[in-house]
Amino acid sequence: MIKLRTEFLKLDDIKMAFTQHGEGSNLLLLHGNSGSKAIFKKYQLDYFSKYHTIALDSRGHGQSRSKDHSLSYEQQSMDVINFCKSKGITQANVIGYSDGGNLALWLAVKSPEIFTKVIAISPNTLASGNKDGVIAAINRYLLTMKRLRRFGLPTRKQIMRFELMLTDTGITEDDLQNIKTEVNILYAEKDMVKDDHILYMADKIPGCQLHKVMNCHHISIPFQEETIKILQEFLK
Repeated sequence: MIKLRTEFLKLDDIKMAFTQHGEGSNLLLLHGNSGSKAIFKKYQLDYFSKYHTIALDSRGHGQSRSKDHSLSYEQQSMDVINFCKSKGITQANVIGYSDGGNLALWLAVKSPEIFTKVIAISPNTLASGNKDGVIAAINRYLLTMKRLRRFGLPTRKQIMRFELMLTDTGITEDDLQNIKTEVNILYAEKDMVKDDHILYMADKIPGCQLHKVMNCHHISIPFQEETIKILQEFLK
């Protein structure tokens, strides 16, 4: 059985962890909030094994190391761009899930010359794009983590991650309208992101493809057979 080996790349103020596999065209894989590159193991070994896949641990997540007091989507997207520049990657496609989808949209805004095809699974550009019940749950969890930290427990990273989810990405309507990259947005029938927010983003991005994957929710959508087929077809 193939085992993915974690590698590290030192960039300015971050030691970025990643796994890579395959020898085809470059395909970056960006995980969601509080996740890590590990969720993409089957993507790398099975679904997209003909590509050169690179799964990254975002700043403040997984095995990547940095000294942060807060996180931002724009900063995390710049980490990806700097990673590509350091590795000599001049062209890559992107699959981003949840917060990784937010980063994927930032990459489309910032560097269309590098990122020619971008897939965003369940993204949101505004924190209010999440359903009200989700926002309430995040706030409850955040309050608990802050209380635990006052008792000396190491919850700093959890606090930063959940504060990030309550923050707008910084991508404006004008940014969406000026995207030159090919974009495909997927979302779940029972997603944590509001349908009308997904439709807003897809409507603003020129030529954006949009797919609603039925019989799944925010957590399970990346692993649905229909999702994999849509991703494979779009990347051909």
